[in-house]
Amino acid sequence: MKNKYRILVTNDDGYEAKGLLKLIEALRELDDVKVTIVAPANEKSACGHSLTLVRPLRFISVDDDFYKLDDGTPSDCVYLSLSTIFEEKKPDLLISGINRGSNMGEDITYSGTAAGAMEGVLHDVPSIAISQVMDFTNPDGDFTLAQKTIKELVLKIKNGTFPLPHREFLNVNIPSDVEEAKMLVTYAGYRYYANDSHVHRNPRGEEHYWLGLHPLNFSAREGVSGISDYEAIRDGHISITPIQLDLSAYKSMNRLQEWID
Repeated sequence: MKNKYRILVTNDDGYEAKGLLKLIEALRELDDVKVTIVAPANEKSACGHSLTLVRPLRFISVDDDFYKLDDGTPSDCVYLSLSTIFEEKKPDLLISGINRGSNMGEDITYSGTAAGAMEGVLHDVPSIAISQVMDFTNPDGDFTLAQKTIKELVLKIKNGTFPLPHREFLNVNIPSDVEEAKMLVTYAGYRYYANDSHVHRNPRGEEHYWLGLHPLNFSAREGVSGISDYEAIRDGHISITPIQLDLSAYKSMNRLQEWID
């Protein structure tokens, strides 16, 4: 009997998130595919590539081949899955998402969704992070195009090869309010940030703060050819960015050596 193509799924919005459930639904429509889900028990948005080292973690069964990790991060979910559920044989593919909101530019460094894919490629598992750009005034969002896109990408990988070398993953962003879109290969754009925090006081007068949401404000990078992820999304296209884990600033090495000398 032919072995099924095994996909490990995680996210950072939590095990009940609509985007995760829509991803599972799409993948289960594919032939000869076995889907295993290990997702955080709680939302872990913007947790970055963090592992939990100060307390124990516990798998809790939600359904067949579906687990939530008690207070775990996406990186925890992947790390523990590979050392337990997939101890004998690694999955063929890892998919993290579908995230509620974009993960473009330097936001990738904050993203728990991207971190799930990072953890996958650290262990030599081909990985994809996928995010749905959306208007947060609409709490539900439409994941139809994201479902269609991820199925196309999985079939292309399943029936061929993963297009990237070791320690690189695909970061996919889906435009909002678009039924059909072209896939464009992009680079991570230059994100502008501002400090946005809101102070509140409890009945005892003690202050606490909520961190606000930044508007999507990007620009192209100087001296870089091609199109940025934000430009693709702005124009209604699907952005697919190859992300590498090597953070070395190679262009600055000679200048740094001269400074030291």
